[in-house]
Amino acid sequence: MGRLPARTRVAITSALFGVMLATSSVVAGTFEAILILPEEADDLRRPLENASLVFTAQRDEIEEAHDIVSSARADYRRLLSVLYAEGYFGPEISILVDGREAATLPPFETIRSVQRIELRISPGSPFKFGRTDLGPLAPDSEITERFQTGEPAKTGAISQAARQGVAGWRDQGHAKASVTDQSITADHRNAELDVDIGLEPGPKLRFGALHISGNTKISEERLREIIALPIGETFTPDELDRIGRRLRRAGVFRSVSITEADKIGPNQTLDIDIQVEDDKPRRITFGAEIESRDGLTVSAAWLHRNLLGGGERFLVDGEVSGIGAQTGGMDIRLNTELTRPATFRPDTDLSFGLDLETIDDPLYELDRLGVNVFLTRVFSPKFTASAGFLAEVSQSTDDYGNRDFQILGLPFRATWDQRDDVLDATRGYYLSGTLMPYAAFGDGAPGVFVFADTRAYRSIGNGRVVAAGRLQLGSILGPSIAETPPNMLFLSGGSGTVRGQPYQSNFVTVDGRDSGGLSFVGISGELRVRTTESISTVAFYDAGFVGETSNFTGSGNWQAGAGLGVRYHTSFGPIRVDLGFPVSGGTSSNAQIYVGIGQAF
Repeated sequence: MGRLPARTRVAITSALFGVMLATSSVVAGTFEAILILPEEADDLRRPLENASLVFTAQRDEIEEAHDIVSSARADYRRLLSVLYAEGYFGPEISILVDGREAATLPPFETIRSVQRIELRISPGSPFKFGRTDLGPLAPDSEITERFQTGEPAKTGAISQAARQGVAGWRDQGHAKASVTDQSITADHRNAELDVDIGLEPGPKLRFGALHISGNTKISEERLREIIALPIGETFTPDELDRIGRRLRRAGVFRSVSITEADKIGPNQTLDIDIQVEDDKPRRITFGAEIESRDGLTVSAAWLHRNLLGGGERFLVDGEVSGIGAQTGGMDIRLNTELTRPATFRPDTDLSFGLDLETIDDPLYELDRLGVNVFLTRVFSPKFTASAGFLAEVSQSTDDYGNRDFQILGLPFRATWDQRDDVLDATRGYYLSGTLMPYAAFGDGAPGVFVFADTRAYRSIGNGRVVAAGRLQLGSILGPSIAETPPNMLFLSGGSGTVRGQPYQSNFVTVDGRDSGGLSFVGISGELRVRTTESISTVAFYDAGFVGETSNFTGSGNWQAGAGLGVRYHTSFGPIRVDLGFPVSGGTSSNAQIYVGIGQAF
């Protein structure tokens, strides 16, 4: 048989290619997924769709028919888990792939395309708990109220109660407490779920030997000082949590792993294994913030995480601000700090600091050298306090002339932080206070410096609206303005106090001389509205008072500002852009722009 003419071969090839394209478009076609629920069960729609692999495949635009059918087959178990979790123990689930039940499709059948998948679910009646037995329980165990007769029978409540029962025994030193048996019976006639969970406390244990491993350049002796495992004392999981936080707070390690030994040791002891891996020893960071009137601020820092081999952190950081400012000159600051963890006590850090600073502001010029020593105690993840010694020498020039100051202070600081997120809080509160009695020499006089910063946050409605408020109070008791270093006096205006007003534009005038004040009140309020997952809009109002005396009710000046802002939420915190306008205070009427990372407070 002879070969076909070339023109005929080309025509046939083109036709076959067209058929292949048409077939491929059918095979690769997208499909439609539909969830059919009774109207009274519509509140289940979102959790079911979120758990469904079919809906995930639709969102991801999966085109292979085999993958789509596999998702449908896997959805029976996933949907059932959701229904059990919501308290529905008699559901009927049907998943139709182009009208055919997915579970009955032959496993080796070639399905070339999928056009439509229907998930038909009849959840039935919601179950309630009937008999709920859990025990034996340790004294003072706290079990969720969700696990009680008459409450919705959700599997999450069962799991939570079991975990709390085990945790109750572990808090009493029974480290090997466990669930020994579990019986769950569904009474479909009465739509009730009977649950019986048995607990085995095991023996009461004490902390045994500490085993340390991993890749670290910190000596084992120092590691044991930082870890401070209370060997011989009664086991508590809280102590292991404290050790984990202590190691991570040291800032040396990339990873920390704490595990309990599988077997009980001699004399009812439990050995603890801790594995650590060092982070990179050095880190360099940079930062920048810009304000329309007060110019650009740039900063940089260099950190060594283990300077002397005992977990000592050595930090050098500097900042230059006022670059291109409309008033004043550039301010320069250089700071060095050496911090040694676990000094005197496991949760106490010792730090030494040295500060150099030159300030060129409209109200004063100042050169300062300061040294400080602090002991910082971490009482809990939320509460920290510190005490120390501070010495400063400074030379200043302002409306009071050229002056020299020497300050010796005993600062005390405390912070109580109950925010849910440090950079983007939506609920909770924050309290911080500083109290520093000090002696003064040269042109200064002794006094007491007091400052407090309080913040509160509350979510409104569905959580997409957050109301935030801030109150700052400061006072210097004892000296007059002329006897106080200018950098200690209070001013307001700018991103940290009153947005919409120029930086440090609010001051006092006494006998024709301009300066900061001896008292300060700052009030800020924000309403933050989450418009999308990554964008929030903000409306804010700030007010600040600077007083001539240490008494808040004395003579002084108020200023206020208000404006709007935008937040772009990222994994490392929101990027902030605020546009503020002056409301009162007799300053410039120009708008102020603020850009930074993190909320304003």
